[in-house]
Parts: sequence; structure tokens; C-alpha cells
Amino acid sequence: MLDADDVRRIALSLPQTVERELWNHPTFHVAGRMFVTVPDEGTSFAVRCPRIDRYELMASEPEKFWVPPHEANSSWVRVRLKALEGLDELRDILVDSWRQAAPTELADTYLPPGTGR
Repeated sequence: MLDADDVRRIALSLPQTVERELWNHPTFHVAGRMFVTVPDEGTSFAVRCPRIDRYELMASEPEKFWVPPHEANSSWVRVRLKALEGLDELRDILVDSWRQAAPTELADTYLPPGTGR
């Protein structure tokens, strides 16, 4: 089963990512912008997600995606680790959030492992 260590390992593998502790739990940043947090219970993580997309995600896969009440007005969504289908899905979600936070010139040059030109 996936865990917070998998989130950390993948997040830190993304270009120019740094880890910081905020709110007493790990957060990951690119170019000074946070793109993932791992709350202290470690069973889920939060990523950037445009509001219109997160409503679709929550409606289509409520066992996987949700938003706690205190984050209702944000552009973030929570993801349950136990609901993910594996490392590839976790990586896809983290890369998508990283791309939203990364400067355009950095995001445009990044190719995930296993892809090529």
C-alpha cells in the first residue's frame, strides 16, 4: 500500500522541489509555491486542483478525492492514499500539481520518467 514516504520520494524527485515543515507536517514547494502537503495522519495528501476539476473528481471518485470543510474555498483537493491504484497514479497526480505550481519555463521542460521526445 502507498504511504507518505512514497509521496515524499516522488515529490522530491521533481525538479527544484524542496521540502518544508508547515503546520507541523511536510509540505513540498517548487519556486516558492506549495504543490503538495501531507497532513499528520499520513493517510492522505493534498494537491493543487482547479475548483471546477475537483468537483468533477469528487463526484466521479468520492472514495478517492474529497475536500475538508476548512479547505472548501481553496483550489486544493485531498487524495486518499489507500484508494490509489499504484505508484503511476500517485506520480501522475503529483506531477499535475507540480506543473500548476512550477514556473511555465520549468514545467514545459520536464518530462516524467519513461516518456521521451
